[in-house]
Amino acid sequence: MKKPEVLIGGAGIAGPALAYWLSRNGYRPTVVEHARQLRSGGSAIVVKGPAIPAAERMGILPQLRELATRNRSLTLLDAGGRRILQLPLTSDKAPTVEVTRADLSEVLHRSAQTGAEFVFDDTVTALDQDEGGVDVTFRRSAPRRFDLVVGADGMHSAVRRLVFGPERQFASDVGLYGATVPLEPDAVEDPTEMTMLTVPNRMLVLHPSRTTPLAIFTFRTAQLAPHDRKNTALHKHTVADAYADVRWRAPELVAAFLGHPAPYFDPLTTVRVPSWSRGRVVLLGDAAAATALLGDGSSMAMAGAYALAQELAAQPGDHARAFAAYESRLRRETGPRQRRVGLLSRLMVPRTRPGLAVRNTVGRAVGRTHRTATREAANR
Repeated sequence: MKKPEVLIGGAGIAGPALAYWLSRNGYRPTVVEHARQLRSGGSAIVVKGPAIPAAERMGILPQLRELATRNRSLTLLDAGGRRILQLPLTSDKAPTVEVTRADLSEVLHRSAQTGAEFVFDDTVTALDQDEGGVDVTFRRSAPRRFDLVVGADGMHSAVRRLVFGPERQFASDVGLYGATVPLEPDAVEDPTEMTMLTVPNRMLVLHPSRTTPLAIFTFRTAQLAPHDRKNTALHKHTVADAYADVRWRAPELVAAFLGHPAPYFDPLTTVRVPSWSRGRVVLLGDAAAATALLGDGSSMAMAGAYALAQELAAQPGDHARAFAAYESRLRRETGPRQRRVGLLSRLMVPRTRPGLAVRNTVGRAVGRTHRTATREAANR
């Protein structure tokens, strides 16, 4: 019996994770990625919540622990760069693993590649579906027909645009920009400490990552300008202007951003799609429900991939019911997260000094609670 063929757009996190599970459930997955290779570098992300059991079932959790960053604490600074407080970032009660996005992507790719076809430096340009399948046109490869198509190609999904409509229908800015730039290894003194300076409307983080530290800029401007993803000169000007009067190591880190040929820059965006499937096409990960600021997009992508593969295996030959069951499961996770974005943006990057004082008070309370719990556990 011929195995159903599934095209997966995107070889980041969701795509390889889904390919792994589909190949073990009787499908033939093909993953197409517009980049020429797996992306290197990238911010550190935390594998947590429903992604942990998914990683355990894949057998990759030991690899992730070996690749984990050594980051153990977050130090908050005042406007002058003086330490306000230090918060622990690990807890025995909530098992998590912090890795770089590139390391996670590489581990997932290695796990999936024996059972899936990967096509790099290509992308989908047209989709034409009927009752029996989907005819797919590519930028480089010859046209092919698939039984199902999955858009796992991120916040700016090409599959979503082709089947569901323009990005502007589903994406809403949270009022903040996000930018990152890799730094030299000696940019951090303590590889176990992440440092954060916050002033009204601007946050600057120095993250040790694993081998390549990162400067992370998260900021609000008076008015979000029309965004051109390819206009690097504008991105650099925007960051430099936003942090012109920020102290501590801001001048040095802005200079690194200005000197990098292709630093990351994007408005922080939440994606809400009314229905995640249309016919034989379904969305996964950030393409379906991106949530800015929470930092768990990769975890939700892994959990979503596992759920989608489970539902397709449970209801063979009935993709519509499988898609609906998958969406129902994942919306219970993504819905509450998206509803918290507004509050979280105001807490992480306060608009005013009083708001910043409230944020720091909350941080101190969290720190005291953790220290108390640690002492009590040690005395048992």
